[in-house]
Amino acid sequence: MATHNKIRIGTRGSPLAIAQAEETRENLKKSLQKDDSYFEIVVIESSGDKVLDKPLREFGGKGLFTKEIEDALLDREIDIAVHSMKDMPTVLPEGLEIACVLPREDVRDAFISNKYKSLEEMPKGAVFGTSSLRRKAQLLAVRPDLKIVEFRGNVQTRLKKLEDGVADATMLACAGLKRLGKRDAITVAIEVNVMLPAVSQGAVGIECRSDNKAMVEALGHINDHDTAICLDAERTFLAKLDGSCHTPIAALAIVKGMEMVFKGQILLPDGTEHFEVTKNGTISDAAKIGDQAAEDLIKRAGPDFLAQIV
Repeated sequence: MATHNKIRIGTRGSPLAIAQAEETRENLKKSLQKDDSYFEIVVIESSGDKVLDKPLREFGGKGLFTKEIEDALLDREIDIAVHSMKDMPTVLPEGLEIACVLPREDVRDAFISNKYKSLEEMPKGAVFGTSSLRRKAQLLAVRPDLKIVEFRGNVQTRLKKLEDGVADATMLACAGLKRLGKRDAITVAIEVNVMLPAVSQGAVGIECRSDNKAMVEALGHINDHDTAICLDAERTFLAKLDGSCHTPIAALAIVKGMEMVFKGQILLPDGTEHFEVTKNGTISDAAKIGDQAAEDLIKRAGPDFLAQIV
């Protein structure tokens, strides 16, 4: 499994990333019947964490949160890597795979404000802070009167910016706040029928080298089957649409027994135009459902829709 005495778990250094690495360790401890001494959490700074003064889309996109960690994995400096699946590109480096995903947390977005109880209560011209192109597009679709300002950084940084009055409100994933024990920070959770979440929001994936068969097998024992199925549909949808930080895309798959309900959305960055799709099918066709949903949106929106975004 590991060629040395410990399983080295690679992660970004934010409190949320560390919490996710610790959650992974706890799952593996139970599965492998090992104690803390068998594991080492290795913090690796990513490019995405170094540059906080401009949008990700301007200097490389979401892969900037994973590249250095994946390099360490390929160089055998770590044995597994823990990622927020929302940050993962749809194409992985050769020789690496997502061997398992943990049970998905709350997929909803959290509206957070020290001034207002809801998005509807915000007055015309109020300042909303977000670094997410999806959230910006969805917000402008319903509230074009708001002023959107760039709002990057980890959860704690963004909450501090809110306290400092940089913006009147912001949105963060409910999942991250709950994993950090910060449920009280949520002013109100936005239901998914109002704001569809990002692809893979709330899901944590564990990546390893494909040739490490013992590790692949060990991770398989802690894989959450329903979450994996949902992500298969959502990430196929994203890949088909060539999703990047330049493209406002939202999607959510929900498993109900042997059936799946899938909803997807694409928007223009300014929120002036958007298209939505709903698909139903069996969980055995998860990837096919995601692919067909994307195909439907491409046909309805037309090739020029995505072209004008990129």
